[in-house]
Amino acid sequence: MREPKKCIIVDDEPAAHYVLANYIKQNPQLELVFQGYNGIEAMDYLRENPVDLMFLDINMPEISGMELLKIIPTHPKTILTTAYSEYALESYDYGVIDYLLKPIYFPRFLKAIDRFFATESLKTKTEETIVNSVSVKVDGYFMDIELDQLLFAQSFGNYVKLRTIKRTYLASITTSELEKCLPEKNFMRIHKSYIVALDKIETTDKDFVVIKNEKLPVGITYKRELSDRLKK
Repeated sequence: MREPKKCIIVDDEPAAHYVLANYIKQNPQLELVFQGYNGIEAMDYLRENPVDLMFLDINMPEISGMELLKIIPTHPKTILTTAYSEYALESYDYGVIDYLLKPIYFPRFLKAIDRFFATESLKTKTEETIVNSVSVKVDGYFMDIELDQLLFAQSFGNYVKLRTIKRTYLASITTSELEKCLPEKNFMRIHKSYIVALDKIETTDKDFVVIKNEKLPVGITYKRELSDRLKK
């Protein structure tokens, strides 16, 4: 059996700690190594200790969960836990794996953990010398998408639409997670919601690119890098 993944809980509510700690203990693949009740405690622990997964509350005094993610750019993979849903879309800009609404029920917790281990599997795949495909979960099953068939990826919250030469898939993954699995020399994020295969771009404009007759927007922060890479 593989060594369990190290988890921490950061939440100002003792009741939330009780629930999450109980759920974690029921999963032998996880190990709870720290419980913090505010962002300061979490930052202090993360500076000194390796962590695989963080369960993070959003609404906390002094430093909110979202602020903590902004302060620590190399934070561990994170599952947000909150009683409010309005931050869901924003959270995925920070590579958040999942967004659990309180009260958190065990089946929903297990689904989030399943997503976490799926991203761990993808990470392992990217460490190989040559990556020809990416494994993603579609309709509850893992499947391999050949990278030479992938045209672009479009964000749909915690899902991604993968447009290939032959068809389109809706995969249970975020664009941030997918981006880490794609070879940088072949793919590039051109917008908060889009990643494209550079060799599949047909035409470009200052505000968009065209792939298979579809106009895809180019974000202002990506324009210069895109221009430089297309010149190579």
